[in-house]
Amino acid sequence: MSRKIAFQGEPGAFSHAAAHALFPADEALPCVTFEDTIAAVQHGDADYGVVPVENSLYGRITDIYHLLPESGLHINGEHFLRIEMNLLGLPGTTLEDIRSVQSLSVALGQCRKFISRHKLKTINGVDTAGSAREVAQRGDRTVGAIASRFAAEVYGLDVVAANIEDAAHNTTRFLVISKRPETPVRGSGKVKTTFVFRVRNVPAALYKAMGGFATNGVNMTKLESYMLDGSFTATQFYADIEGHPDDRNVQLAFEELNFFTDHFHILGVYPAASPD
Repeated sequence: MSRKIAFQGEPGAFSHAAAHALFPADEALPCVTFEDTIAAVQHGDADYGVVPVENSLYGRITDIYHLLPESGLHINGEHFLRIEMNLLGLPGTTLEDIRSVQSLSVALGQCRKFISRHKLKTINGVDTAGSAREVAQRGDRTVGAIASRFAAEVYGLDVVAANIEDAAHNTTRFLVISKRPETPVRGSGKVKTTFVFRVRNVPAALYKAMGGFATNGVNMTKLESYMLDGSFTATQFYADIEGHPDDRNVQLAFEELNFFTDHFHILGVYPAASPD
C-alpha cells in the first residue's frame, strides 16, 4: 500500500523532488507551511515528512530548528539535493522565443548572469513550482519559468536551458521525519545522531560541555544556537555528530555533556548520506 509523504510547497517544488527521490513509489502530500507539514505527520495524515534543514548558500532553515525539537517527531534519514535551476517553457519553445522569466525572487537572483546575458525581463513569483504551473496555464511562449527539472515533468514543460544558476555548489540538506524512530543497528554503516541541549547557567558551561566530544574523538559536524521564546538569556543548541549513541565514545561524550546541561534530547539516529 502506498504511503503518504508530506512536504512544504506546491507540486514540483524542490522539496517535492527530494521527497520523490527518497520515496519514488509513494504518494506526495503538498503542504502550505512547515507547520502544516509537521502536523500532517503528527496527526497521521502522512507517514513521513521531508523538510529542508539547511542550504549551502543561505544557511539554516530557521523555522525547522524551532519546530522540530518541539514536534515529538523523530529524524530517520537525510538527503542532499543539488539545486539546479532550469529555464522552462511550453513544449516546443526555444530560448529565442522567451522574453520574460518568472520565479521566486531568490531563484531569479541565483540566475542573474543568465538573465542579464539573454536580456530577459523578470517577474516575481510566489515560488519556483508555482511559477512553472502558471507558465503552463498561461500558454504564452514568450514567458518562461525558472524551476526544477522535476517541475517540468509535473507541469508538462520543456527544459529550454539547463543548469543556469550562477553558483554550482547550491545544495539543500533535507531530513526525513516520522512519528516513530527507525534507529539503525550499531555497526550497520555510517550514522549521524542529532540532538538538542541547553547548558546550565554556570561559567564556561558550553566550553566544558563540548570538551567531552573532543576528548572522546567524536566528530561534531554541526552546532547551531537559537533563542527560546525570544529571550536573550535562554539559548538552545542543535547539534549533529558522527556516531551511534551505543558507541562507547559517544556514550562517554554524552555523559560529560549531561554534567553541564539542564535539557538534553536526541531527535534522531539515522544513516548518514553523502552530499556528493
